[in-house]
Parts: sequence; structure tokens; C-alpha cells
Amino acid sequence: MIVSPSLLAANFGHIAREIEMINESEADWLHLDIMDGVFVPNISFGFSVLEAVAKRTQKPLDVHLMIVQPEKYIARLAKLEVSIVNVHYEACPHLNKVIQMIHDAGMKAAVTLNPATPVCMLEDIIQDVDMVLLMTVNPGFGGQKFIEHSIDKVKVLRQLIERTGSKALIQVDGGVNAETAPRLAEAGVDVLVAGSYIFDNRYPKARIKELKALS
Repeated sequence: MIVSPSLLAANFGHIAREIEMINESEADWLHLDIMDGVFVPNISFGFSVLEAVAKRTQKPLDVHLMIVQPEKYIARLAKLEVSIVNVHYEACPHLNKVIQMIHDAGMKAAVTLNPATPVCMLEDIIQDVDMVLLMTVNPGFGGQKFIEHSIDKVKVLRQLIERTGSKALIQVDGGVNAETAPRLAEAGVDVLVAGSYIFDNRYPKARIKELKALS
């Protein structure tokens, strides 16, 4: 299992220490949620924080843009050597164009679906993306309750990927913990994003190792 800890749940009073913990852990990526207060009802952090994190982390950056007009920032993300750029289906009326822009900038392209957006909306784009992120809570805030229907949604997405021959990974974000993670893995998830489950624990590296062991 690929594990991408969500920095949004970290202690920002000791952010350098938190990033060093991730560097020393078995985590594969570092997940960063960029929120604009427009697409989602919250604001997280901008490029000044992202630049500082990029200088300190040794893990590939998995950037989730919860913003309107994400195409405006693709070039800046490329300069930071971001590995994966994740944009919302709901925020991109010209999704094919945005995916192509991300690829042209040398990064992997992912698309996110909100809980109420059906998997079938990806029929015409699934073979062009490197990953699909299914939100298993409503985006904008951490610590929410896992939406049970998400398990079935993962299974539907797995069927679409297999039917079309897509190479896309399946990523989930929201409510990942000891109870939901094994069920998500069994349903066909490739990448787990976990926030409070990792950072609120006394032994975060052990939590990461536990998630890594799932298959």
C-alpha cells in the first residue's frame, strides 16, 4: 500500500519536526491540501508554506488543489518539482485541457471526485490520468466521519479501470483509520491519505508502517 500522510493534520507549531518525522518514516509521499475558501469552505496554506515544505521534505509531493481555476498554478507547482497534481473534476469545466497541462509540465496528473460525484463521470478521462482520488468525506475539513458508500464507489472505480485498461491508481482521502483502511484496501485502493490517524498518535511512524502493510 502507498501511504501519503496529510500535512494538514500536522502540528504547525512544530512543522519542521513533523516533516522530519515523515522523512524518517516509511511514508511514500507527502500529501498537501491547498484550499482557497471558495471551492471549499476553508483556507489552508499557500505557496510560501509549500515552498518551505518542498525544501525540507525528502518525499515526493502529492498536491491536492481544492481550488477554482487550478490551471493558473500548474507552472509554479512544476518549479517546486511537485510529483503529482490533483485537481477536482467539479472545479475543471475543461478537465482534458488541465490534465494535459499538468503532463506537459512534467508532473503526474490526478483527478478528484467529491462524495456526491459518480465514478461514471470519468469515462472519457480515465485513460489519461495517473490517479483518481475519491473523497471519502466532504472536502474542506479534517477529522470527519467516513462515508460508508465510499467502499462501493471504490469497487465501481476499480471495475472502470480494469474495463478500460487504465493504469490509474486509486487514492482515498478522509476518515482513514484502523477500521476503514483494511476495508478500503480489500475494495481495491492503491493509495491511502491519512491525517489525524497518523499525526494525532503518539507513535506516528508506527501508524504509517501499519498502513503500509495493507495489501
